[in-house]
Amino acid sequence: MPFAFVDTLTENFDEFLRGFGTTVELVVVSFVIAMSVGTLIAAFRVAPSPWLQRIGGLYVEAFRNVPLLVLIFIAYPGLRRAGVEISAFVAGVLSLGLYTAAYVAEAIRSGVFSVSKGQIEASLSLGFTYPQTMRRIILPQAFRTVISPLGSLIIAMIKNSAILGGSILALNDLLKTGRVIASRTFEVIPAFLWAAAGYLILTGLATLAIRRLETRYAVKR
Repeated sequence: MPFAFVDTLTENFDEFLRGFGTTVELVVVSFVIAMSVGTLIAAFRVAPSPWLQRIGGLYVEAFRNVPLLVLIFIAYPGLRRAGVEISAFVAGVLSLGLYTAAYVAEAIRSGVFSVSKGQIEASLSLGFTYPQTMRRIILPQAFRTVISPLGSLIIAMIKNSAILGGSILALNDLLKTGRVIASRTFEVIPAFLWAAAGYLILTGLATLAIRRLETRYAVKR
């Protein structure tokens, strides 16, 4: 067993490396989408306009209560049957990014509520518009208070990215690489253990980065 474990890696190292790279690419692009859309939705959720609040609330409830796998089926085979030409990669990162954005929005919204209303009122009285107040004063402070929750969402996103390779998208990520190698070599346990090791590396690096950010920027309570 130990020899099979090592041989599986050495004989398929390039394949595992490509799968690792694909997983990193999926996570990075999905994270950018999640943070961008999540921040916008959080701003809607705390906006003075009731209509913007409703739009933000509808987005959060819709994406947070629909399983990721269902979103993937809507984004890929659903849109293609509707005549929209979309690649598996784009469908995957959009599904994962928009799904995670709902949770990001709620985390940032809780951070916004931790900032005193007096700062908002003072900013508006000084002539700042509401978008300027959010962008320059409120959101920078809100992000500092929710570094840890956002870090947990990043780790969850890394693990959820495995669904993209294991679903109808069949993207060549770590999970699919492990499945292909296992079916070809019949070394099932070593193949999936090395795939798991790849996810552990990613989540471990994310954890270290989050802790450094917390040490440097998090609000001390």
